[in-house]
Amino acid sequence: MNLHGKTFIITGASRGIGEALALEMAKAGANLVLGARNQVALEFVRDRVRELGVQVVAVAGSAASDAVARQMVQAALELGHFKGFVHNAGILNAGPLVYELVEARYDEILESNVKGGYQLARHAYPHLLRQEGSVAVFLGSGAAEHNVPGMGIYAIAKAAEEHLARQLAVEAPDVICFIYRPGIVETDYTRQLIEAEGGGASVVRPLFKSYVAQGQVISAEQSARALVRILEGNPRKYHGRVATWESI
Repeated sequence: MNLHGKTFIITGASRGIGEALALEMAKAGANLVLGARNQVALEFVRDRVRELGVQVVAVAGSAASDAVARQMVQAALELGHFKGFVHNAGILNAGPLVYELVEARYDEILESNVKGGYQLARHAYPHLLRQEGSVAVFLGSGAAEHNVPGMGIYAIAKAAEEHLARQLAVEAPDVICFIYRPGIVETDYTRQLIEAEGGGASVVRPLFKSYVAQGQVISAEQSARALVRILEGNPRKYHGRVATWESI
């Protein structure tokens, strides 16, 4: 797929993988609608993207909000050649065991990862179905397949988000839809796990410190570049499946 001149939405674009992906897609010539809750950080990324010579719009707010998701899709339509989205937004809240996690933190995890993806798909798919070769990418995680103390609700959310992607792949096969597992990436997530507090800290802290010590942690830029290469290649082969940063 040639990304040049196409418009994509990226959620969670104010830092980490989302920020790196915005810059890499802009380098490939894509126009972007960037979403995140932190307006100041989001506008900083928007300005960096704009310096690369593409069109870019920033929409501050939670993708789980109907109004915000609608606004992002409308902005993409106004830029023209709306080709797809990458739902990267997600909250981890690592450390507490399931029964220790307060309700507000639980809601943050499920809303950012699952409801955000649902809202984006709900507003974007009616338009993407009219665009041949359109694409929807959901950021998954290997955590969806494991039971690690201190990451339980996050793992549940990622399992649900990955199922959402597979469901969309079945229900709307004309839109290329796949899960992208970005690897163990050096972001705020990794730092949060290494500094975790709560009943699961005794497990997640040494686990992720060992990943760092063994050189298994990659940069956000590495992971973002891998996803861009997948999109520029033949993303259809991952339809309804999981792609990883090592797939290329």
